Amino acid sequence: MGKNFKPDYNNLVSCAYNRKPGRIPLYEHNISETFMESVSGRSFVHLLETDLDGYYAEYCGFQKDLGYDCVTFEGCITDILPFGGALSHPRPGHIDDFDKFSAYPWQDVKGLYVQKFKRHFDALRRQMPEGMKAVGGVGNGVFEIVQDLCGFEGLCILKYDDPDLYAQLFKQVGSLMHGIWEWFLSEYSDLYAVMRFGDDLGYKSNTMLPPEDIKEHIIPQYKRIISLVHSRNKPFLLHSCGNIFSVMDELIDEAKIDAKHSNEDQIADMSVWVERYGERIGNFGGIDTDNLVRMNDKELTARVEYIYNLALKKGGGFAIGSGNSIPPYVNPDKYLLMVNTIRRLRGDF
Repeated sequence: MGKNFKPDYNNLVSCAYNRKPGRIPLYEHNISETFMESVSGRSFVHLLETDLDGYYAEYCGFQKDLGYDCVTFEGCITDILPFGGALSHPRPGHIDDFDKFSAYPWQDVKGLYVQKFKRHFDALRRQMPEGMKAVGGVGNGVFEIVQDLCGFEGLCILKYDDPDLYAQLFKQVGSLMHGIWEWFLSEYSDLYAVMRFGDDLGYKSNTMLPPEDIKEHIIPQYKRIISLVHSRNKPFLLHSCGNIFSVMDELIDEAKIDAKHSNEDQIADMSVWVERYGERIGNFGGIDTDNLVRMNDKELTARVEYIYNLALKKGGGFAIGSGNSIPPYVNPDKYLLMVNTIRRLRGDF
């Protein structure tokens, strides 16, 4: 830690609202716990099974010590979905016809979520360092949850075989999410500075579903959740990978996202996201995760300085970190070079 550094979650709130923060904050969608262990030299992942307070003390402490203003944490709905798993495993989804849709235990999912994650959110609250709050909340967006139940290929087949069921799936998942978010916001809105879910809508050249389908079936469900978040006077950050330029206007104007994260240089330089949307929303990220793997130290330092200057030029509403997340295979030295370059530029040391 820099000797003058004190975390202040308001910096990230300002960026999410596209305002000028007290300093340009660091931001990550996720940092692998095993990666944290490799950087800190402290083992704590095993505490998940025996000592949640000990685990979150280490988890939060790592992010505080590295100069973050907020702790990133979310509990993912796909972790508890009955008959789920098609999103992350190459297998057919469970729901492939109306009978399975009707028989699915939708009414049980909220209870399963609370049972799994309440104790985690409570421990996170107890261990949150002074000056910090969390960013995240109820993980997974509409598209990811539908895929987890149907599989992407199965969903595409349903679109043509049973368009009514295809449409009902998105509405049902939106209602499922709405109920969980209502509970979460009533219990933990004070713990969180910025609310977020991740929903990867695109790949390198386009959206995974036709843009018209996203506008018709997904964005209205986003709007329901984001309206809840805004009713608690909290900003909403969307994490979505891929080339989603074809639906960005609707995400901003209809769903009412406050900020957007995730970028790959192969899709567009971060300056493009700032140029197109920087006057309307906060921009988060900037350093393609691939840069942390392939660039040498000189190249990476130059890239971080370029992104930092881009943030300065924008004048506010820009939080810097990787364009996606920090997985276990990132070289800890490259990560630390990124973080320490940002902190040096902003005057932490």
